[in-house]
Amino acid sequence: MSVKTTISGFPKIGKNRELKKFIEGYWKGELTKDEMFKGLEQVNKERYSYILEGNLDFIPSNDFSLYDFILDISTMLNVIPDRFKHIEDSIDLYFAMARGSKNAVACEMTKWFDTNYHYIVPELTGNFELLKNRPLQSYRWVKENYQKESKPIITGPFTYIYLGKVYEKTENSLILSMVRSFESKKFKYLVLEISKLYNQILKELEKEGVTLVQIDEPAFVLDLSKEDVELINESYKILTEGLEKIDIIVNTYYESLDNFEDLVFNLPVSGFGLDFTVNEENMSYLERFGYPDDKLLFAGVVSGRDPWKIDYNQTLKNIEKITKIVSEDRLVLSNSAPLFHLPVTVESEKGHLDENILNMLSFASERITELKKLKEIINEGKDIPDENLENIRNIYINQSVREKVKTFENEDVKRTDNFKDRYTSQMKELNLPRFPTTTIGSFPQTKEVRQVRAKFRRGEISKEEYEDFIRREIKKAIEIQEKIGLDVLVHGEFERTDMVEFFGEKMEGFAFTKNGWVQSYGTRCVRPPIIYGDVSRPEPMTLNETLYAQSLTKKPVKGMLTGPVTILNWSFYRKDIPKKEIAFQIAVALQDEVLDLEKSGIKVIQIDEPAFREGLPLKKRKQEEYLNWAVKAFRITNYKVKKTTQIHTHMCYSEFNEIIKSIYEMDADVISIEASRSRGDIIEAFENFKYDHGIGIGLYDIHSPRIPTVEEMLEIAERTLKVIDKDLIWINPDCGLKTRGWEETIPSLENMMKVAEILRKKYGESFNW
Repeated sequence: MSVKTTISGFPKIGKNRELKKFIEGYWKGELTKDEMFKGLEQVNKERYSYILEGNLDFIPSNDFSLYDFILDISTMLNVIPDRFKHIEDSIDLYFAMARGSKNAVACEMTKWFDTNYHYIVPELTGNFELLKNRPLQSYRWVKENYQKESKPIITGPFTYIYLGKVYEKTENSLILSMVRSFESKKFKYLVLEISKLYNQILKELEKEGVTLVQIDEPAFVLDLSKEDVELINESYKILTEGLEKIDIIVNTYYESLDNFEDLVFNLPVSGFGLDFTVNEENMSYLERFGYPDDKLLFAGVVSGRDPWKIDYNQTLKNIEKITKIVSEDRLVLSNSAPLFHLPVTVESEKGHLDENILNMLSFASERITELKKLKEIINEGKDIPDENLENIRNIYINQSVREKVKTFENEDVKRTDNFKDRYTSQMKELNLPRFPTTTIGSFPQTKEVRQVRAKFRRGEISKEEYEDFIRREIKKAIEIQEKIGLDVLVHGEFERTDMVEFFGEKMEGFAFTKNGWVQSYGTRCVRPPIIYGDVSRPEPMTLNETLYAQSLTKKPVKGMLTGPVTILNWSFYRKDIPKKEIAFQIAVALQDEVLDLEKSGIKVIQIDEPAFREGLPLKKRKQEEYLNWAVKAFRITNYKVKKTTQIHTHMCYSEFNEIIKSIYEMDADVISIEASRSRGDIIEAFENFKYDHGIGIGLYDIHSPRIPTVEEMLEIAERTLKVIDKDLIWINPDCGLKTRGWEETIPSLENMMKVAEILRKKYGESFNW
């Protein structure tokens, strides 16, 4: 008997972000469609060069995508909104759904579970039809190119529908609502209808000779009702009907499977995938309930989400626990969550990162190596590597930082003045009109900006030359904003590559990769910082650029910071230090920065928390603890500021209903939110809560290149006015403008400004508290 190995979700972007190069080249008209596909095939082949080195028993297929794997399913099953159906070319239609087109607003985009990956939300009508069998195409491609069998991977029917939206008729319009919050009959109907198409896909795969398929169902780990579990069983009876020679593995991850007994034992499938790295709960369920004798177990024993090397001894102990219940011949070792949450390889960082830090890390290709070694240790009796991890970690302890953070453990941290008094004082101090206008922070990072920054990092230009260039860009941005007529300005963030990386580079305890790119959405990639030690701020981080911008105008300029919870959630953080403790360390460092900005005369400070919701645990029983310390971390950053200093925050695409109370408890004077892709539906959460702090309405989608019309933005604003006090509403885009061009940004902001002027003319210009 011997264990087997497999992996799933290997990064799609390429070691050097080649996916971005080829797809954006096509978007810009620099590459033909054939040239794009030729380049992308090479990216996929590079992926398989890593995969095949792992001596895996089950090679994956159908886990490569041009933009998003959920969008792949939507376009495969005819979940295509009517506004795109006039586009004849299937690839152009695919990209239009993701990015929008001249005549059609993009589909909504939101966070994938509790990760920083974004998926394109399906707009469900029930008119499902199998237009193409993508898993079959991918299986054939692998067989043709490598003469090997593979296991096609596809997101399952329950998860796909659970994350989708349906149109709901209101008094005045159709709005999109999460299907899971809709009537149960509609949800059930959609799950069962789409399961029929999954059955068709699987029958075509079986006919082709496919023997094993992995169906990813991360939604199974959520808090499911008894009715949900019954629906899942009914769905999988339909999905597996008539199948005789194909094994179906249902893969779950990101959390433990609370409905372990009901699903693992009863679902008519050949095996389950369980995450054994996220916590101890799946192990306890396995020990408590046992495991079916006739099913495979795909055991996620190496993490797909964090980059730290495994402790071989501890991992082998966990595997030994598993093999007491599941025989080795039915055990398949795997990554716990998709590997696309990790960079491609540590190899790119050799000579760049400190040797001790490097020796702590394992990226996607190294995860494959770890699985290979685990199999060799178990099956062949090879030696267990000694990684010396504990001694390396101890090098980076900063006792003084830890002592400082301890003081906040039991302290009640909050601003002393109530909001209404603060806000009235602030608006008078800032001399702002009703419906004040602003932007979220960043302005277009042009090719020239990126090139000059790259030259500076390579040492080709001096620090003085680089800073002079940045000042010229800041001056240009201030002039453009003043010409448009915006009320609260920003310096543009031209010196920043990334909203987290910039701050991490200026703090102790952070390391940065040279090429550690991870996909956020489509061709947008980020390089998550690595928090290898305790965090502190040795000196001011943002004063120079912010104060220079303020010197150029009489209008207020916002100090722009990234909040502690977002820095934490968008970093690879140490797992052996409590997450709360790291958040408080970052918050204390940011508090120093906030007070320095205030002392220097900056009257508006924005502390962005776009990842606040993202970090919310998937299990409701764990959410209160997270929300309590996350709110406290945000408050630590700013609770010492003066009454007249206005604190803003920004949150990206999120489902706010379940955390609205915590957002309120953050006590920011103004929160800016997305409202464009959701057509303003998000305001419902604030209406139901009777939110009485300032709200910046994101009137247009910056992720799309299209220029929004005055009319469509005005519609969202007017909808907001029905439920929010006029004196609390701010007007802004839905996110930073870094990825856009000036040719789109200026007319979009001009149209946005016209909306504010229309509103002031209709409802009055003066703040009226």
